[in-house]
Amino acid sequence: MAQLVLLEVLCRAVGLGPAGWLTGSAFAVGTWAALTRAVRGSWLRSFGPANRVTLARATLVGGVTALVADSFGHRAPVAALVGLAVLALLLDAVDGQVARRTGTATALGARFDMEVDAFLILVLCVYVAVPLGPWVLAIGAMRYLFVAASWVLPWLRAPLPPSTARKAVAALQGVVLVAAGAGIAPRGPAQGAVALALALLVWSFGRDVGWLWRTRERAAVGGTVPEA
Repeated sequence: MAQLVLLEVLCRAVGLGPAGWLTGSAFAVGTWAALTRAVRGSWLRSFGPANRVTLARATLVGGVTALVADSFGHRAPVAALVGLAVLALLLDAVDGQVARRTGTATALGARFDMEVDAFLILVLCVYVAVPLGPWVLAIGAMRYLFVAASWVLPWLRAPLPPSTARKAVAALQGVVLVAAGAGIAPRGPAQGAVALALALLVWSFGRDVGWLWRTRERAAVGGTVPEA
């Protein structure tokens, strides 16, 4: 419902077209279906306040997705797109704190938060790839390539230890992509910043994959593994 309200607001405020409406609605249906299935499988008694914050973020991401889809037909309202994306990124720092302070942190909540983040980055990559080049899509595809690889290599599905560096690199992707999408810098510097963000992301994923590879046998037999 909230997603449809946001789409209607965008329609009246910036003239969201049919492509945006259809894409935003499809995003809402897909999110609802995936979340309903996940909640039923997790046996949660309550959806929880932190998950509601993440759901609000997902609604904002749906708005960004609609605007990006609509941008292929006409010029996107950059202020609205950047505003929604920035708000979604800022709320990313809120849901985790809410979960910890209310004692409602769950595996479902962590996964939901991660998937919302990943999809926002992918959508921003699609938008930024138009002026900067298709190579930018590598940033958005990285997470999904990792998941696809884990279907073939089960050791990639092992839990990773907490990492400040990983969180910082992940946060940097959103900041750089929003800045590039806002057009606040010339093409050359924007390309350089996005290329640096991609390089750091490759390093971060490579570091995690290396750690998972080194600890795969010990984890398989239930032994302790060292910190990354």
